[in-house]
Amino acid sequence: MKRPGKKVATDRSFVVALSRGLDVLRAFRPNDGLLGNQEIAARTNLPKPTVSRLTYTLTRLGYLTPVPRFEKYQLAPSAMSLGYAALANLGVRHLSEAYREELMRETGGAVAVGGRDRLSMIYFGQSRNGLTLGVQLDVGSRIPIATTAMGRAYIWALPSDERASLLRELREHYGSRWPLIRDGIERSGETVEQFGFTISAGEWQDDVHAVGVALKLNDGTGPYAFNCGAPAFRFTEDRLRDDIGPRLVAMVRNIEAALGGTTTQSKKAESKKLKAGGKVARMVEGIR
Repeated sequence: MKRPGKKVATDRSFVVALSRGLDVLRAFRPNDGLLGNQEIAARTNLPKPTVSRLTYTLTRLGYLTPVPRFEKYQLAPSAMSLGYAALANLGVRHLSEAYREELMRETGGAVAVGGRDRLSMIYFGQSRNGLTLGVQLDVGSRIPIATTAMGRAYIWALPSDERASLLRELREHYGSRWPLIRDGIERSGETVEQFGFTISAGEWQDDVHAVGVALKLNDGTGPYAFNCGAPAFRFTEDRLRDDIGPRLVAMVRNIEAALGGTTTQSKKAESKKLKAGGKVARMVEGIR
C-alpha cells in the first residue's frame, strides 16, 4: 500500500498517527477473513512494532476484533458501519441500480460503479448474473486505475491539474512499466474524445474485456465511473466498440440527467478542452 508522499508528511495539519491507523483498516480486503500483524505490516509498509501498537489501539476502540487462537484480527462491526454509512450516502449507487440491472440483462455483462481509492477504483455498486463467471468482483473490490476501463474513464474525467498529479503518482508506482501503462492511458483518452468511453481489452486481466464511462455531477462530488465487462470470448473488441460502449454511454448520461449532472454544454466544453493543443496524448505532457 502506497504511503503518504513527502508533501503530506511535512504538512503540519496532517495527523500521521491517524493516517497509519486508517491504513491498517484499509489493509483488510473483501473475503480476507483474518489478518495478522505481519500480514498487515506487509500490506501497509509499516514497521511491525508500529502495526502491533495500532492493532492494539484499534481493538480497544472497537474497530478490530482479536482472534487469539490464530494471533490475528478481523474487522469489527464498528469499522464495517463506517463503510455502510458511506454507501448509504452515495445516492448514485441507489439511483443507478435499476439502470445497471437493465444493462446487465441486455448485454450479459457485469455492470459496476466505483470511485477512486488512491491508485485503485473501489466498487460501491455491482450488478452481475451467472453469465459473467469470469468477472468475480463485488462491492468493496478494488481494481487498478491505470489498466482498467473504469479507472481510465475516471482519469479522463479529472480536471487537467488533478489528472497530471495522479499520472505522476502512477509513474512513480509503476516504474519501468510506466511507458507501456502510459500508452494505454493515452489511447483511452483518444477513445473518450472519439466515442465517449474507454476500452480495456485484456490489459488488466487477459480474459476480461470491458468499457468504462465517467459520471460527473454538479454537486462537487466524484467523478465516479461505470464499467460493463465480461469474459473476452463474450465481449469481443468489436462488440465493445460498436455495441457495449454506446449502451454504457447512454446509461450514464441518463443517470447524470436524473441526478442533475453535467449538461450538454459542459460536455462540449470538455471535448474542446481535450482537443486543445492537438493530440490528446499531450494531456500527459511532462509525465513521460
